[in-house]
Amino acid sequence: MFEYFYNEILRRTIISFGTLFNGISVEQKNDSDQTVSNIRVPLAYGPTQKFLARLEQQPDLNKGVAITLPRMSFEFTGLTYDPTRKVTTTQQFTVADPTDGSETKKAYMPVPYNMQFELAIMCKLNDDALQIVEQIIPYFQPAYNVTVELVESIKEKRDIPIILENITMQDDYEGDFTQRRVLLYTLRFTAKTYLFGPVQSATKDIIRKATLGYLTGTDTTNTTRNVNYSVVPRAIKSYSPSAETTLLTNDLDLTTSVFALDSIGTIAASDYIVIGSEEMLVRSVSGSEVTVTRGKDGTTIASHLKGEEVKKITAADTPYIEDGDNFGFDGTTF
Repeated sequence: MFEYFYNEILRRTIISFGTLFNGISVEQKNDSDQTVSNIRVPLAYGPTQKFLARLEQQPDLNKGVAITLPRMSFEFTGLTYDPTRKVTTTQQFTVADPTDGSETKKAYMPVPYNMQFELAIMCKLNDDALQIVEQIIPYFQPAYNVTVELVESIKEKRDIPIILENITMQDDYEGDFTQRRVLLYTLRFTAKTYLFGPVQSATKDIIRKATLGYLTGTDTTNTTRNVNYSVVPRAIKSYSPSAETTLLTNDLDLTTSVFALDSIGTIAASDYIVIGSEEMLVRSVSGSEVTVTRGKDGTTIASHLKGEEVKKITAADTPYIEDGDNFGFDGTTF
């Protein structure tokens, strides 16, 4: 516990939230209802009071450095635990390393937290504010889902619902005609995100061989009968790009178990071959013909066409079995 890790989940969620409002614009028209300007509304991260204070400190509308309106700002305001989305805290899940698949990584199930955000819309004209608000609220009914890659090391992506909680409007215009007016609309949101703990290597935790022993009697040091059965996983498809490959010389229907191959190569009895997604066990070989048992290890028996590739499955394919793939077993009794 308390080892250093940083998945950048909060940062990624904040960026994803801000990106939603990064392309909003307003149009301004003249008395003839003709568009005279189209302004993209700038968006910044920071507290609303920071921008309001800057407006108060620079009230002169004639200054070229005065802050421009309309403008939007957003900030992350709070974080609360969400017990309604809780899952078993001790449950783990494993994934293959997304870079090359050579390593398996594990992590505990994430903890659900709600992130609170405030989006402030600051405008001089009420019509500008209404344009901005109307471009936002139709998408929230009341939630809008955003897909966020929460943990880069395992490419873990989650759909994060962002819920619009409420909207408030404030007009603090007071003073003479030299005082700058600011209409302030505040939209409050809740993002239902997940926080992951450290991601660790699980390659050494994978069970690659299981042995079961049968003993007779109660004295385990002096048994009259002792049988051990050992099993190891076996690939049921070819993973290697350099796998031994041949071709079907004729069409293969659902019932045929004897068929010819373009070349036998090193295929022998007790070998496994795969055509498409169907695995077969070779019972015997005679010349260019093989006799097989169809649909091994739960694969579906299917029809195959002349010229379709036939690949031999070898022990070299077993280390490359991917997480989530089905596999068979080779067993020995001794």
